[in-house]
Amino acid sequence: MKRKTKGAVLFEAGKPWQIVELDLDEPREEEILVRFAATGLCHSEVHAANGNIQTKLPVVGGHEAAGVVEEVGSRVTRVRPGDKVITTFSPSCGVCEYCSTGRQSICVLTAGLATGELPAGGFRFHHRGKDVSSFSMLGSFAERAVISQYSVVKVAPSTDLLTAALFSCGIPTGWGTAAIAGNVEPGQVVVIFGAGGIGMNAVQGAAYSGASEVIVVEPVRMKRELAKKFGATQTFATAQEAVTAITKLTGGVMADKALVTVGEVTSDIALAAQNSVGRSGEVVITALARQTFSISAPSDIMLTQQKVIRGSLYGSTSPQFHIPHLLDLYRTGDLKVDGLITRTYSLDEINTGYQHLLNGEIVRGMVVHKH
Repeated sequence: MKRKTKGAVLFEAGKPWQIVELDLDEPREEEILVRFAATGLCHSEVHAANGNIQTKLPVVGGHEAAGVVEEVGSRVTRVRPGDKVITTFSPSCGVCEYCSTGRQSICVLTAGLATGELPAGGFRFHHRGKDVSSFSMLGSFAERAVISQYSVVKVAPSTDLLTAALFSCGIPTGWGTAAIAGNVEPGQVVVIFGAGGIGMNAVQGAAYSGASEVIVVEPVRMKRELAKKFGATQTFATAQEAVTAITKLTGGVMADKALVTVGEVTSDIALAAQNSVGRSGEVVITALARQTFSISAPSDIMLTQQKVIRGSLYGSTSPQFHIPHLLDLYRTGDLKVDGLITRTYSLDEINTGYQHLLNGEIVRGMVVHKH
């Protein structure tokens, strides 16, 4: 039986999101039907809308979300109807080589991220008889979606779903960039490029890990000021200012770690990150880029100075473990959430929300679904 749901669809790169009525299939054996409560406006969908990353169009956007399970397939074991869940844009099967060695963010099931095709094959959204893909195999810009059971984390019944949505992407990705991918250690000097929805949580991750200095490079004044409340020790509008300050602060030794969490990484930003760290320093890039982007590093930086550049997906977290862990840190007051959600929007206001994001007016905007 087909059901109807309302959703924001990108039909063509460079065009606005369109709010349309969609047909939605029933869940297959290992799939669940989720009624979304809230979903974040992440910069990743901007890349899809601009055609900067490979995305199968048309696509229902949205990947940072929380909601309630309404139906389950016959072989679903992880959740039941009525359970509250947080989505994970990297599904984790739990048994593949990557999952079983603590690398859930690169589970074999992530092969479907580019196309939005679910692990069981095909698509569950349809519009006027044609398939519509789902961003990150989720599509939380729709009021309801059929997704894999491996793409959610069950949370306590008392969990506030608006707050919980932040733990889907922004918090674990940013926190993990510092604490896991970056392996920030007590006493280290850390510089973070970008203090948006991801970077603000990288600031928290670095501070929680014991960094002696958490230096933020962010052109937007509002975000620089907020970063100080989340643990930044110094903030600068430009990389040049930051490098000058780090040079003086460390006597030329430079930073231990540079974390790149900007909305779109460029060659200039990547080079600035390399220049901000000292010998054996590490650069972690948790950011999307245009398909033509490439990283170049002078041989003296990579070889004689032993610098390391690494990429990170989802902050290299294991969502099934780290999302509950981060929720515990929030409950104990060790992780801050207040201030991350700058503004909420209705689904019909989604293009306005993204314009606010591009204007630098919000840290994280959140679409609240009205059922």
